[in-house]
Amino acid sequence: MKAIVITAAGGPEVLQLQEVEDPQIKDDEVLIRIAATALNRADTLQRKGLYPPPKGASPYPGLECSGTVEAVGKNVSRWKMGDQVCALLGGGGYAEKVAVPAAHVLPVPHAVSLKDAAAFPEVACTVWSTVFMMSRLSKGETFLVHGGSSGIGTFAIQIAKYHGVRVFVTAGSEEKLAFCKDLGADVCINYKTEDFVARVKEETGGQGVNVILDCMGASYYSRNLESLSLDGRLFIIGFMGGTSTEVNLAPLLAKRLTVQGAGLRNRSPENKAVIVSEVEKNVWAAIEAGKVKPVVYKSFPLSEAAEAHRLMESSKHIGKILLLP
Repeated sequence: MKAIVITAAGGPEVLQLQEVEDPQIKDDEVLIRIAATALNRADTLQRKGLYPPPKGASPYPGLECSGTVEAVGKNVSRWKMGDQVCALLGGGGYAEKVAVPAAHVLPVPHAVSLKDAAAFPEVACTVWSTVFMMSRLSKGETFLVHGGSSGIGTFAIQIAKYHGVRVFVTAGSEEKLAFCKDLGADVCINYKTEDFVARVKEETGGQGVNVILDCMGASYYSRNLESLSLDGRLFIIGFMGGTSTEVNLAPLLAKRLTVQGAGLRNRSPENKAVIVSEVEKNVWAAIEAGKVKPVVYKSFPLSEAAEAHRLMESSKHIGKILLLP
């Protein structure tokens, strides 16, 4: 098969389409012929040599895909050849085929195309596991998502609104904020021209929001604590603003705050299976009802993976970027 190989740590130009060995499936795995994969920031970090795949995972980038089941291991009962599916991957999405544990596979939701289904597994599993399973965001609460126009952000807005939550977002342009508004965001804040702490306080009568989903890390840490309400929960899923900062810890005690962090890729296969199952139970109905839609900005052929990475790193996109083998 063909796959995108990271030929050395570096810029987008190190991504090369090469002929490689087909993946071999284990007894509890399925082989998927990939229709589409979606980019994630983690892919750009892996390309730079900063985020190696977990032990035993494919060396090729790509953390999610959609496609057709081509073979099943002898212990697999749910899936059969020809099934249209999407899947959460430890790696290997930038290829024509991938082997994946059967428990990490989801059916393509009704009313979503096979191609567009690739936009869901990573964002759905990330948002559901962090914001809902761990931070317990619930109906009637307030929620701030930083980077509202990202793949994570556009999904988080829609699923939070579906669950009766008041949604705040930050983004860096009026075009992105308008898109977030159209998706259902209630309060849209331009972080380049406004202080999000002041705006959050203003919009909540000085209370702050219940839950924040943050991809920035250090640069937003203190301001995030200021923006939280009593018993507020901050969930950190990225470090685009660095990993090290000096912080006043007083708000943690004064407001009984919870700060958590987690990635998805390095979780155990068993833990991922639990998350995938919860996503199918709790998220798929919203997608099938048309309440949560895929947001795809642009698709590239697999051979143009470098160009797709340049677009992601420019941050000009809204939603997801796909690669098509």
